[in-house]
Amino acid sequence: MSENTAAPSLEDKRIRVDIFSDIACPWCFIGKRRFERGVEAFEYSQNVDVYWHSYQLDPSLPENYDGSEAEYLSEMKGLGQEQVSQMLDHVTDQAAGEGLDYDFANLKVANSFTALRVLEYAKQHGAGGEMKESLLSAHFEKGLDTGDEETLIQLAGSLGLDTAELRADLASGAYAEEVNADIAQARELGISGVPFFIIDGKYGISGAQPAEVFANALTQVHSGNVQTR
Repeated sequence: MSENTAAPSLEDKRIRVDIFSDIACPWCFIGKRRFERGVEAFEYSQNVDVYWHSYQLDPSLPENYDGSEAEYLSEMKGLGQEQVSQMLDHVTDQAAGEGLDYDFANLKVANSFTALRVLEYAKQHGAGGEMKESLLSAHFEKGLDTGDEETLIQLAGSLGLDTAELRADLASGAYAEEVNADIAQARELGISGVPFFIIDGKYGISGAQPAEVFANALTQVHSGNVQTR
């Protein structure tokens, strides 16, 4: 009886996509939407498995920053208010093009570490994608304080997650190790900016690229994998 060495069929081949991003990164939400459109345009979109990874653009931020996003960016980047305003207008326009309604005037600048811990909890309970979406929307569209633990717990509860368990886990320091491991992995991979997408462990895409870039990359990696396995 001979061993079956046939390559997996196109219909069966799955594609893993690892995405490093920060919930306090405006381009990460835009990139998420563009990636999703790229997946929709990919012939085997149902075969794409997404794994979210934590990243912090500014781990030095306090839990709550006493100032606006414009003031924070001006201080962090050493730019004038007019230049910062133009930057935010540009990002807002780009977000609007993806159906997102950014509200920088009401955005609460906050350290994202606790939110990333909550995301890790959600990932371990089968709701990582939903939690990622909820956190990004809360931060950039709804003006919620994503540095506030109770706000984060309420967001988790709105997704049907166990708020009592999450509250106890956060109090015990849970999920900090996993978040730090993701950040360390990004450093080892040489990732210095997000969003960053790794398709099947071999094809890296940096930034919020157009949807076609993602669709083309998925198609190329998918067909290449089928041919070589």
